[in-house]
Amino acid sequence: MDTGSGGVFVNNLVHFGRLLRATGLSIGTGRILTAVRAVEKVGIASREDFYWTLHSVFVSHPRQRYIFDQAFEVFWQNPRILERSIATLLPEVRVARDSASSKEMARRLAEALYSQRICDDALDEHELETELKASLTYSDRERLQDIDFESMSGAEMAEAKLAVQTLKVAFKQTPTRRYRTHHAGDNLDMRRTLRDSLRGSADVISLVRRKRRTKQPPVVLLCDISGSMSEYSRMVLHFAHSLMLSRKQVSCFVFGTRLTNITRQLRIRDVDCALDEITQAVEDWYGGTRIGACLKEFNRKWVRRLPMHNATVLLVTDGLDRSESNELAPQIQLLHRSCKDLFWLNPLLRYQEFEPRVSGIRTILPHVDAFLPVHNLASLQELAKMLNQNSTGNETELRKNRLLWRDRMASTTPFVAHTPVVH
Repeated sequence: MDTGSGGVFVNNLVHFGRLLRATGLSIGTGRILTAVRAVEKVGIASREDFYWTLHSVFVSHPRQRYIFDQAFEVFWQNPRILERSIATLLPEVRVARDSASSKEMARRLAEALYSQRICDDALDEHELETELKASLTYSDRERLQDIDFESMSGAEMAEAKLAVQTLKVAFKQTPTRRYRTHHAGDNLDMRRTLRDSLRGSADVISLVRRKRRTKQPPVVLLCDISGSMSEYSRMVLHFAHSLMLSRKQVSCFVFGTRLTNITRQLRIRDVDCALDEITQAVEDWYGGTRIGACLKEFNRKWVRRLPMHNATVLLVTDGLDRSESNELAPQIQLLHRSCKDLFWLNPLLRYQEFEPRVSGIRTILPHVDAFLPVHNLASLQELAKMLNQNSTGNETELRKNRLLWRDRMASTTPFVAHTPVVH
């Protein structure tokens, strides 16, 4: 790139990065600068080399390739034509895999491009004489409940975040060893009764009753932030932030290749500022997953520091452990013994054909009290209903869920990776 056209081309790269960010990909300023440096090294003589250079920087998961391919083909073909005819070009976009997820990606790209066309200050109004009316349809609140977090558009994601922040979770009150004075108590407080009788007449003694104190159990959230959990972990952190503001004893941890305590960052009242602090504190976003090693660190450092004996632990992960060690089984067993309830929230349950075949899932499943989905607003509301203290048949539902998945795991053949034989 020469100096004359370098500035314009760099601006195009910046706009392309912002376009991908508007579609939902996690692309910050660092990735855009990395893309600029990479293109300077590789050059733009070959379109294929230019494509794979940007692909290696901006795409961190195979599911993101569909939206990247669509954005690349439309943006780098003729951006001026795109601005005038975005409503007619997008239905003709074809990708190699025509599926429901790719259609959702096209809708997200259409919304991002349409919003950029409106907000772009550098747009030349004198050159554009054609007026096109692009209408984007937004789902109503009922449809928003069942949309997968990964396939939501930008506006739907914003609405879902607002809905999650207003979601109230009231955990079941647990009794303590202490008592308090109560007029409808089941037990007599003999010490207070005798002490009060000394103050008045001995003919009439007022009986003082007491009732056992109750408190909300502590909550510990362990959230997977690997590449396969990117969209779901963001929404779960919004849920954790609203939970943190309404309760006192809440501890939050995120893990990928390492364990990070984010409890202090989530105490910030503004959810955007809280997530910015978390982004700066966490170094292993969208990477691999080492569930066993991270649970081992949690059991070694934090189990004795936190009130775990009466805690409800929410483990949010897909169970796809990248490490080949055998430390996952003893660590998940120790975690289950250390807490009162262990709920596993897995976004893979959004598939009706899901079967526990992977070794990591089969290792964790026998040691959890409930196996629940966490892929849309409806699943979060079902989780809140199960944890709600006013819900009836809570223990029965947990027992049914536990028996269901244990029977399904017993009837499912485990997946065995065959090692190639080297002659």
